[in-house]
Amino acid sequence: MILLSVIFVQSYKQGTHSIDDQILNQMKICSFDLECKGLDIDFVPQSKEIQRQKLYKQGDVYSYFSVPTVDGYLLKVLLTKSKYLARIKSLKNELVKEFLFYGLLIALLSFVFSLYALRPLKKALEINEEFVRDILHDINTPLSALMINFKLFKKQIGENRKIERMQSSVDTIVSLQNNLRSFLEESQLQKEDFSLEQLLKERIRYHQSLYSNISFITDLKNVTMSCNKDAFTRIIDNLLDNACKYNKHEGKVEINYCGTILNISDTGVGIKNVKKVFERFYKESQRGVGIGMHIVKKLCDAMGIEIVVISQLKKGTVVSLDLKAVILK
Repeated sequence: MILLSVIFVQSYKQGTHSIDDQILNQMKICSFDLECKGLDIDFVPQSKEIQRQKLYKQGDVYSYFSVPTVDGYLLKVLLTKSKYLARIKSLKNELVKEFLFYGLLIALLSFVFSLYALRPLKKALEINEEFVRDILHDINTPLSALMINFKLFKKQIGENRKIERMQSSVDTIVSLQNNLRSFLEESQLQKEDFSLEQLLKERIRYHQSLYSNISFITDLKNVTMSCNKDAFTRIIDNLLDNACKYNKHEGKVEINYCGTILNISDTGVGIKNVKKVFERFYKESQRGVGIGMHIVKKLCDAMGIEIVVISQLKKGTVVSLDLKAVILK
């Protein structure tokens, strides 16, 4: 399109130059036979400053010619400004029509070529998503069996730290499975009412069992939420998991609620490129698959929750969620 624009700009310049040549030739013929259709003529005193057979464009378009039978005077042949601009406008209209035609043709060819070029990639992505869905479906059976057996063990043996750690590992796999399912699915989120404080305490208790070296500091309020509980739980789990996973040894995670803002801050390694943190598959270490924060942003957008990430390297990260759109008033 840029090349086409350059071509048509040059065509316009050549077209105006051609119009000027045609007008000058028409004026020359007029000076010979005085049959000047569409032109005006006049006689002016001869002057050294006036150049003969040169096209002047100063408002009107005109030129001067010698008259063999008249000494001391020149013939001035004139085309009015309105008539000249009408010719230029006609040229513009013709070029614009051609430009639009060829532009649409190029756009159509580009679209068809893009579809053809991207078809293998689209097919590969579809196969990849289908493969992940199949894997998720196949994982359900052994995971369900593990969870049922853990419950039976708890009933037979009672509370046991080894069983709890194994249970936490299974819960982590379930969480990853839910992340992948959220990544693939585009389902409508159903709303329900629940307590923000209660949900946060449950998820903090769960993460404390996984990260015993991390201290959790809370300042919460009893606020009622109205949104999809599973989706919001997925957001909180991903944020708490990142705050723990990338924290320093004996680090802290602080969760506080003020106004309509829920802040989750940590004393971890920080994020190098905050602008890319929500991009799909972006990660700054070998851990994880790089879809957790992408899913967080995707679910926040679906529920109208504004999310802001502020981070400093080697000092920590603060994630703020504005919950005004999902707080029950």
